[in-house]
Amino acid sequence: MVIRDIRQDTSDFVLLSDMVPHIIQEIRYFSSHNFIGERISGYEEPCAILTREAARAVKNAAAAFMAQGYMIKVFDAYRPACAVRHFLLWGIEDTDIRMKPFFYPELTKPEIFERGYVASRSSHSRGSTIDLTLLDMETGKEVDMGSPFDFFSQVSHPDYRGITEEQYHNRQNLRNIMIKSGFLPIDCEWWHFTLENEPYPDTYFEFPVCSRGLG
Repeated sequence: MVIRDIRQDTSDFVLLSDMVPHIIQEIRYFSSHNFIGERISGYEEPCAILTREAARAVKNAAAAFMAQGYMIKVFDAYRPACAVRHFLLWGIEDTDIRMKPFFYPELTKPEIFERGYVASRSSHSRGSTIDLTLLDMETGKEVDMGSPFDFFSQVSHPDYRGITEEQYHNRQNLRNIMIKSGFLPIDCEWWHFTLENEPYPDTYFEFPVCSRGLG
């Protein structure tokens, strides 16, 4: 795995809110409301950062969603490699299961990694992956996707049919527009998309999530 310290070269990374001003950001790993239950290493500000290419593609997707009456809500984007190490260390700490009832009630901690919900090398660290949902502009509420973000269960798989037709339709709408905008989905999380032609397919970055020095 190649680790590049981007603190000396942030020219290809941007704040997503600069490119898409009308997004909503709820950066979960900056808070304690996540599957670990504490702020994650490397998250110094609650902001979404992406490569410039990925941000342009999100801008296109956001325009398509807005035409339907939706805004994008972002849970995570670029994720430092040190944050992934934080996840891995948590995975071997058997006694820390404080968030199990909320995020992985059906699984053991090893199964979270075995089934691909948390990876030892995350595409997020390459800078062109985003976790997102939709917000209904009329109601101000999140669109019902049938499961919450980072709920590690079969119910979160995009093709899971044990949900309502409306929930399934909402997932497919999110998926279809993201694919048309140049992103690839994965088979275990309806919220996760990676730019198909990502500029750094083999590089995992280490710089912190903060606005200083970008661009």
